[in-house]
Amino acid sequence: MSEPRPPADPALARALNAPTVALPGRYEYAGYSVLAGPAESVDDEPQQVRMRPLARRRPFTTLLITLFAFAFEGTFFAWLITSIDLPDRGLHMWLYAATLFMIAATALIELFRLVNVVTLCLATLWARDPVPMVPDARLRVAFLTTIVPGKEPIAMVERTLRAARAIRHSGPFDVWLLDEGDDDDVRRMCARIGVKHFSRKGKPEYNTPAGAFKAKTKHGNYNAWVDAQGDGYDVFVSVDPDHVPLPNFCERLLGYFRDPDVAFVVGPQIYGNYDNVVTRWAESQQYLFHSLLQRAGNRLGISMLVGTNNAVRIAALRSIGGLQDSITEDMATSLVMHSNKNPESGRRWRSVYTPDVLAVGEGPSSWTDYFSQQDRWSRGTDEVAVTSFAKLAWKLGFRRGLHYMLLMSYYPLTALAWILGAVNAACYMVLGAKGVLVPQEVWLMLYVDAAIFQIGLYIWNRRHNVSPHEEAGSSGLAGMLVSTLSTPIYVSSFVGAILRRRTGFVVTPKGDSASPDRLLTFRQSLRWAAFYVALLVAAPIGGHVNGAMWVWPSLNLVICLTPPAIWAAQEWQRRRAALRSAPPPAPAPVSASVPVPVPVSASASASVPVPVSNSEIEAPVESYA
Repeated sequence: MSEPRPPADPALARALNAPTVALPGRYEYAGYSVLAGPAESVDDEPQQVRMRPLARRRPFTTLLITLFAFAFEGTFFAWLITSIDLPDRGLHMWLYAATLFMIAATALIELFRLVNVVTLCLATLWARDPVPMVPDARLRVAFLTTIVPGKEPIAMVERTLRAARAIRHSGPFDVWLLDEGDDDDVRRMCARIGVKHFSRKGKPEYNTPAGAFKAKTKHGNYNAWVDAQGDGYDVFVSVDPDHVPLPNFCERLLGYFRDPDVAFVVGPQIYGNYDNVVTRWAESQQYLFHSLLQRAGNRLGISMLVGTNNAVRIAALRSIGGLQDSITEDMATSLVMHSNKNPESGRRWRSVYTPDVLAVGEGPSSWTDYFSQQDRWSRGTDEVAVTSFAKLAWKLGFRRGLHYMLLMSYYPLTALAWILGAVNAACYMVLGAKGVLVPQEVWLMLYVDAAIFQIGLYIWNRRHNVSPHEEAGSSGLAGMLVSTLSTPIYVSSFVGAILRRRTGFVVTPKGDSASPDRLLTFRQSLRWAAFYVALLVAAPIGGHVNGAMWVWPSLNLVICLTPPAIWAAQEWQRRRAALRSAPPPAPAPVSASVPVPVPVSASASASVPVPVSNSEIEAPVESYA
């Protein structure tokens, strides 16, 4: 089954260590690939994965900041609720209804913020790192990645496959490419570098309209390979086609499978094309998920599957019918896996998240691709929350269900808060409804205190950041900013999930195929900007002018206009740079002008020079009176 491993290739080693777009030489990825600590040697008996709390480094300070963050947010919410006065029933029916709605909406918005703070506090206290173990050499391992010919460059995938050939594993190890198009050039590339090729193209049983083998989907491609080739392996490790795995990829992931109840192991997602503002902000945005929330999942063994780089026990995947049919198949698969049990042990399937950076890929490098990625992630999360979470929650149990509920809450609650805030603004600026009336000084004091401690806890946890790119001690506020700027996208995704609008999986363009930005890229933001401009214009007409009530609509307008403003500034800078770097225009050809005497009428006596072209010289024409 397994081919002999090729001898060490010095040229390949130099290529992997040379600076590239995906692996720029100024970052020490090797050091970040062992963040979990040294691997322990164990005997061949089944082992249970051990965990180390992150808070053990400064437990008292961590606990104190966490309690203060929760206490201030909880105090603010309790004060706001107890300060609510119901409106006078003598108001006009529409005004009375609008006021009631504003009160309820304000309470819900602050409740959503409290949920976010609780999520952050619990993740801070629950975060764990696994203790690595030396892998079992008997594991039969397949490395998988995919390609969609025409949408993903062959050269990019070849780079990933060559790096995969350099991965170290002491047991059977094969490298596979799952080709959606069964492309001849892809086949030749695989044969040239010694990689196994698989394609489901032309096989109706592996190209169904829906389900495990759904056509033109990542999960369908993987499930087809598992069904056709999975019997020959115990575990597959996989990366997205743009991700370059490090040589110790298997050494750091496979040891956790000594625990027979571990279904999959995942690592963080890191972007190597760290050369533009969109990619930098996109990676910073992921800090909270990959550096804290995933580690919190380790406490109960329920970290979420991440498709960019992982290791999966094939028997566990088959026990749940394969990767789930969803545009975010990793989250849907995680929920189903953790709600089922290992048939051999009778215990729940578990997962492990390691902070080790073991693969470096390409992130979205344009606003178009970034918004497309955010739409896919938020839409998938919303769909799972709307369609399947309630069915699986009781099987997860209380603690696991609570973790997943908090984990999935961000996208839908952010969208709901935005929608409720927009309706609140319309109720005041159009109808003049007041909503919650509280002393502004007290509100400002409590709100600011709660916000400061929430941001403080966020920054305190930055010491656990797994990104090799962000500087130590950096605040990560860029990630918070870009999350806020993406809110109109989350709203659109939430509405689409509620209305059950059909959508499909979209491959995020990589490398030179990145989608260009244009004004249409920001259509969601610009629609909301138009809405808030209309409200701000209508308010004075109706006589509803209040400085405090204008703050949030004005702030939301700024949020909507910031992405297109940044893009416009970038375009202006690019054009200026292009003009400065452009060579000066070549001088126009100089005409050979020969002054010749031209006979004129009797009244003229001057000679007029006539320009003559280089190609011909006209003979002088004389005329006499």
